[in-house]
Amino acid sequence: MKTVYIHENQLATAGELLANGGLVAFPTETVYGLGADARSDEAIRCIFEAKGRPTDNPLIVHVASFEQIYPLVLDVTAATKRLMVRFWPGPITLVFPKSKLVSNVVTAGMDTVAIRIPSHPWAHAILKHAQIPVAAPSANRSGSPSATTWQAVQQDLDQRIDAIVCGPPTDIGLESTVVDATGEHPRILRPGKITWEELVKVCPSIIPYSGHVDLENAVLNSPGLRHRHYQPRAHVTLVHGHLPGVNQEAWFIGLNKSSGTDSCSRCLYCDSVEDYSARLFDFFRQADDAGVRTIFCEEVNESGIGVALMDRLRRASQS
Repeated sequence: MKTVYIHENQLATAGELLANGGLVAFPTETVYGLGADARSDEAIRCIFEAKGRPTDNPLIVHVASFEQIYPLVLDVTAATKRLMVRFWPGPITLVFPKSKLVSNVVTAGMDTVAIRIPSHPWAHAILKHAQIPVAAPSANRSGSPSATTWQAVQQDLDQRIDAIVCGPPTDIGLESTVVDATGEHPRILRPGKITWEELVKVCPSIIPYSGHVDLENAVLNSPGLRHRHYQPRAHVTLVHGHLPGVNQEAWFIGLNKSSGTDSCSRCLYCDSVEDYSARLFDFFRQADDAGVRTIFCEEVNESGIGVALMDRLRRASQS
């Protein structure tokens, strides 16, 4: 398959490709997504094939407006509506009971669907041109770090998909917050940029992310819960404070300049937890390209977006 490269003045072309059953990678405010028509079993199966993604891992559906949501769902709870009004467009995904219009392949056979309205202007324009609901997981090979640049998408998916939109690097760098509000009490299934501290102001009864998933008994209606994610080929070790010793063959990323100074062959010091989050996955990919075998990642306080960052770091460090 020949992959076409699309630029800012060609976003209508990206929308047309999606509407005609194609696979298109495009930027969002979180990470790059790999989109296809959420109503088409055939198109969605092509996503799983291109990514090498397990078919029991549900996808997030992206739309351009509130009006596009209602045909896709059976019910909108009062809590869900409050979250929609407060946080959309934006980096939050909400789980609804699904209608028959959504492909069962998208939802891994479950009766719920995860939906969001992205705030990235390029993503919004593409979705408006497409005029269809677009299922879009992260645009990378399954299990590897999510793509935060179009070059990372190219590295993973060139000649596997129809088109790559060559947009700017993503701002947030971590996948969206996922909230299931279908039950009596809304609960955070995956942490992201929209934090518990913000969500609790809208839904006081919301259940925070626990960091623990019971794989035997949980209904895993969020992506990123069942399988390994976010892992580079290098071994990731989490550190608190100073590094355990000098390792000139390793790389370091974190906030504290005293932690990694002269201990590794490359040290990336981030200005804030938000900056750390935005740069993490690209740092992982650069390390893999350089053949680095060990990456030391500094732990951060688990408040605000630090909850999401630590979630990704723990998953990356799992052997």
